[in-house]
Amino acid sequence: MLLEARDLTKVFGGFRAVAGASLDVAEGEIVGLIGPNGAGKSTFFNCLAGDNPPTTGTIRFRGRDVTQATPEAHARAGMARTFQVPVTFEDMSVAENVMVGAFLRHSHRAAARRVADEVLAFTGLDHLADTRAGSLGTPGRKRLEIARALATEPVMLLLDEALAGLTPAEVRLAIELVRRIQQRGITIVIVEHIMEVILSLAERAVVFHQGRVIAAGAPRDVVDNPEVVAAYLGHHMKRVRRA
Repeated sequence: MLLEARDLTKVFGGFRAVAGASLDVAEGEIVGLIGPNGAGKSTFFNCLAGDNPPTTGTIRFRGRDVTQATPEAHARAGMARTFQVPVTFEDMSVAENVMVGAFLRHSHRAAARRVADEVLAFTGLDHLADTRAGSLGTPGRKRLEIARALATEPVMLLLDEALAGLTPAEVRLAIELVRRIQQRGITIVIVEHIMEVILSLAERAVVFHQGRVIAAGAPRDVVDNPEVVAAYLGHHMKRVRRA
């Protein structure tokens, strides 16, 4: 397994946000983490990424224990992430933002720029290379975050609601980009509220509720799980299931 998370818990004061959740991710998979707000999926995701280490449990990535490793150590090991609210260097150009990611593995500016140019072309941002990042709208910012993450040359990409806030047409373009990223051999874990995205992209869906994994499997099987539909995804998912 590329990633093995075992019995993770995360406690904030007296609140247990994650309660014994586990996840295995094989190389090349796209795995979707879903569930209602407050279900614990984002906290679990942040544990995996190294931004908020678990209180108990273990995380192994590429055979190494990274449970308490720093985000930089995760990045150097080959794990990259985006954020639910895009984080960009507003006064820097789009190309310079992507170069920040490339500098993780390339200390010379020229080499970092070559990587950035390749990633910008791959993500369709090359025509905006010299544009100030702060002038981008939501779709551009989200795509820029993905580009900066790709510039770190990851083997696993963690996407935190990377498609939220996009129009249907923008979602379709983003889905195509994620598929092309997987075709490059990059494993993907995605937190997403848009179930149609999970149905389109993920090979496995993992459903969280009250900090626990309550269902896992092929997305269509998860959609058809009566407990998931009735308790967590409601009438909206019934409509998706019949579609």
